[in-house]
Amino acid sequence: MNVNYSKKHNLCLGCGLCQDVCPKSSITINIKHGEYRPLVDESRCLGDKCGRCATICPGLGVNLNGISKIIFDTENVKENLYIGKYINLYTGYSTSYDIRYHSASGGMVTSLLIYLIEKRIINGAVVTRFSIKDNITPETFIARSKEDLITARSSKYCPVSMQNIRTQIRESEGKYVIVGLPCHIQGFRKIEEIDKKFKEHIFAYFGLYCSSGRTFNMTDYVLKTRNISKQRISYFAYRDNGCLGKLHIKYDECKIYEEEYGKYFNLRSFFIPRRCHFCIDQSAELSDISFGDIHIKPYSDDKIGTNSIIVRNSKMNELLLQAENGGAIVLDELQEDVLVSSQKMAKVKKNKYGSLLKWGRKMGLKVPEYDVVSGNMGFLKSMIYMSNLNTQYQIGHHRLLWPIIKHTIKRKL
Repeated sequence: MNVNYSKKHNLCLGCGLCQDVCPKSSITINIKHGEYRPLVDESRCLGDKCGRCATICPGLGVNLNGISKIIFDTENVKENLYIGKYINLYTGYSTSYDIRYHSASGGMVTSLLIYLIEKRIINGAVVTRFSIKDNITPETFIARSKEDLITARSSKYCPVSMQNIRTQIRESEGKYVIVGLPCHIQGFRKIEEIDKKFKEHIFAYFGLYCSSGRTFNMTDYVLKTRNISKQRISYFAYRDNGCLGKLHIKYDECKIYEEEYGKYFNLRSFFIPRRCHFCIDQSAELSDISFGDIHIKPYSDDKIGTNSIIVRNSKMNELLLQAENGGAIVLDELQEDVLVSSQKMAKVKKNKYGSLLKWGRKMGLKVPEYDVVSGNMGFLKSMIYMSNLNTQYQIGHHRLLWPIIKHTIKRKL
């Protein structure tokens, strides 16, 4: 079995990691229908003699409990169904006003990475920015300076491929942090099990909370309905200028388009890849530290930016406190119940998406395999919910149906 199985059954997450582990370089990553997809050259693929691409594919599922017990098993570990294992919870933000204001929710990742690089604790960090060539295409690279890291701040809301990152890290000297979504982290944890040289160069994984991925069609829709062509853009950000942020586009040299986060946020459900509807990991449970928003008072009253942080090992906790003592960040302890109540999508993923997994498996559908499923919806309700999700996906997937989105959003607003 190779990744054609994932692609055939809509289990592919578009992470790009399969390309990097293929010993025959038989896999290339292309964009198809607004998503990254692997293309396998069967004449070069080793088939049953290899299977590395399928082995590390996060789209097929992952043992969240099994792996976390191995990598996070300490005396002080706590566990919560919705956020996974942890030893400490914090809120925090960057002491740099510029980084904090332009990073959507606190700038903690950017400032902590800057601290680690400038103190020579790490040699670089894998991050994603919009390409400096066209300002709209996602580009994952190894940042080695403050300037590099600042170009990658804030949310992207589009597919992100990590192709070639494993090779670059293996061939580099020193230690590196990888910043990624839950599926990226899951794939890299699987790679560690078969590639010890790669693992030796990993300092830590920084996970980003993820409600669901988005296809490239979302960006195309946003630009089309705002009458802005890609060729005219000089700067693009889904979340800039304060907490939660605004859609901020610079185009035609001097024009600026801005829109409140809540207005375009409502359309995102139409552009969620199918595989994301079976994901039960919102907080990147296999990362060493996870970072995200905190949508609950009094933090939601903050107009500059505040992060919530989940720390999963003592080494990372010491580094956070060290960075705070060094003046790079500000931290405050956070209670578990407050964090959980602020993360609605964590409950949706564990309960509703978990139900889709449970009933889908009983129906004989090809679904990912996890070692924990906690769905609480009945069969009929789950099927109605799945039908609704699939309908929205089809609307976002076919451009001729896009007028339906505009009508639906107007009704919601």
